[in-house]
Amino acid sequence: MRPRARVATMIATGLLAVPVLAACSSDDAGKPAAPPAPARALGPAPAAVPNPPADDSVEAGFARDMRTHHAQAVQMGMMIRDLTQDDATRKLAYDIALTQQEQIGRMASWLQMWGLTLGSTRPVMQWMTPGSMPGHSGHGTPAAGADTQLMPGMATQAQLDKLATLHGKDAEVMFLQLMIAHHEAGVAMAREGEARAQVQQVRDLANTMVVGQSSEIDLMRSMLTERGAG
Repeated sequence: MRPRARVATMIATGLLAVPVLAACSSDDAGKPAAPPAPARALGPAPAAVPNPPADDSVEAGFARDMRTHHAQAVQMGMMIRDLTQDDATRKLAYDIALTQQEQIGRMASWLQMWGLTLGSTRPVMQWMTPGSMPGHSGHGTPAAGADTQLMPGMATQAQLDKLATLHGKDAEVMFLQLMIAHHEAGVAMAREGEARAQVQQVRDLANTMVVGQSSEIDLMRSMLTERGAG
């Protein structure tokens, strides 16, 4: 199966992708595959909460848009694992994919608990303060010259297609460059969620994203420098 086809299949399975990601840790390279974990029942829907966030709230917009943004990070993380044998790059990619897949599931659970749909017809990024996102004018309207189908920081399909053709150091450099831009936009989104959300669990997760992704940005910049592409 081609790398992008396998990635699409894994993302489509949502939370069920987490055991698969864990099974391909770089720490297990060369070892026999562990038996698959037994399937877990999803269980009943979470109980509704009193006074849940509205469909047009910061909380709902943050959860929906961040899930979409995270999904591409998972995709790129799984792509690079097939394109390089570098342990540092593969470990970073695994950590990003596993962490962000877990957060995707957590935000989906919130939306279900709030009685809201996972998707929306509302313009993306509409929940953010105008001017708070570099490269985006706010209120769901992309800045001049931006790709109207993408959120800030997300790679284009042409960039993903090019990444899929590279191997070794070339693939590592492009992955790091794309993921730094992706993380920078994700941090801006998370800071906005942390500052404006009223639900404490949303603010807490947003803070976790700011801290974790900022640290990963620093690491990726140093990795680029090591590869002569700083």
